[in-house]
Amino acid sequence: MKRFIVSVLLIIICFLLQTTVFKGIAPGGIVPNLMIVLTASFGFMRGERTGLIIGFFCGFLADIFFGNVLGLNAMIYMYIGYANGKFNRIFFPEDIKLPLALILVSDLVYGFSYYVTLFLLRGRFHIRYYFLHVILPEVVYTILITLLLYPLVLWINKKLEESEERSARKFV
Repeated sequence: MKRFIVSVLLIIICFLLQTTVFKGIAPGGIVPNLMIVLTASFGFMRGERTGLIIGFFCGFLADIFFGNVLGLNAMIYMYIGYANGKFNRIFFPEDIKLPLALILVSDLVYGFSYYVTLFLLRGRFHIRYYFLHVILPEVVYTILITLLLYPLVLWINKKLEESEERSARKFV
């Protein structure tokens, strides 16, 4: 139950930070995608199932407030969370290279998936412009924020695991 409450709070806090604080200080109108950081982090820290569930709720929250098509963000985030969960077996908490690489790729996949479903299918073939002016700056900004946010998410996950281990030992 504690993990559920903390996960919901993290999703809400990251959503609020992304849509208020970072929107206010957005250089060039580019905002870091904290929801991708959260989805990917939970995916490779906790596995496919958790990544999929966190991805669904992060995406659905984005769809409700800002989505053009209800369920599009939820679907993309679910796939990203599930795919990151596949890396759970090779995840080492002290190594930041794998999380940074996975979050970078996840944000690129999100940007391209969003472009394909909303723009390319409507006949807008400005992929170079969209990549250089939207996707790439967002990826760079997201990676910079990841260097600050990821250690916090990792620390919270570690504390939750320690708490779960202590409570499990009480029952055995």
